[in-house]
Amino acid sequence: MTDTLFSDVTDAAVLAGDRRALARAITLIESTRNDHRAEASALLEALMPHTGKSTRIGISGAPGVGKSTFIEALGNHVIDKGHNVAVLTVDPSSAISGGSILGDKTRMETLSRRDEAYIRPSPSGETLGGVTRRSRETLLLCEAAGFDVIIVETVGVGQSETKVADMTDMFVLLLQPGGGDQLQGIKRGIMELADLILINKADDDLVTLAEKSASEYRHALQLLRPRSSNWAVEVHTCSARDNSGIDSAWEVMTRHQAALEGSGELATIRAGQARTWLWSEVQDSLIADLRDKYGASHLISELESAVSEGRMPATTAAEKLLDTYLKRK
Repeated sequence: MTDTLFSDVTDAAVLAGDRRALARAITLIESTRNDHRAEASALLEALMPHTGKSTRIGISGAPGVGKSTFIEALGNHVIDKGHNVAVLTVDPSSAISGGSILGDKTRMETLSRRDEAYIRPSPSGETLGGVTRRSRETLLLCEAAGFDVIIVETVGVGQSETKVADMTDMFVLLLQPGGGDQLQGIKRGIMELADLILINKADDDLVTLAEKSASEYRHALQLLRPRSSNWAVEVHTCSARDNSGIDSAWEVMTRHQAALEGSGELATIRAGQARTWLWSEVQDSLIADLRDKYGASHLISELESAVSEGRMPATTAAEKLLDTYLKRK
């Protein structure tokens, strides 16, 4: 590494489980500087042979459903079972300031104190899909550092919060008791992605309601096509607050992983995810390069004005911009 800021970021340091080197490595891959991108690519290429051996779990749910509390309870349980857990959390960035609170680490106090856990919060930036643009690379770095269970938490739940399914083995959807109401509001697409649905906050006087909600979701799932021919989506209740049902949830996750591995589907899924990652990176890189070349020119501002004022359809403006980009490339 030529940059003194990242002089300690070596593949050997990451493989040795050096937390400081891992944190610096993630910062390096999140950098948008061209020289840092080159260093990040070289580092990832050196570490690729040491990745792919973890269980990758994506967790999504509406704000307030208790994702952080659940992840902390699950992480502690999994560590007690002898695993090393990395938690990648994504905090929404402000559309105005671009800032992010990055508070997940403070919300997982007991888990953050465990030597076997690593929690990395990152701002979502302008990336849709509930994850950051570099979430995939961060996941690979954590695998190379020796974490065999990777949990990816999205910023929330909605139509665009589904990219986490393109980088994990299992997609877990957390819901609150009150299934009748949520069945009207939840997006069908994210329901179809779920491998496990957990009704959280099944505690105190909400236990009966949680069981009723679980039953309603089980019936609703009968109307949807299964995501995998090797796995039937399960619906369970839990209370992350009371640490109830966490062991059952982990048992389902291990059965799901075994089913995918035993059938050979896991290899197929990850190969498809790698191809998706490739084209996503191509798209993001082309857009970044285009903005870099023409962001300060009159071309983009003129086309944007023409579109916003209704003088030109967006498809025509896009074609003009791409034609100029391709001719001058």
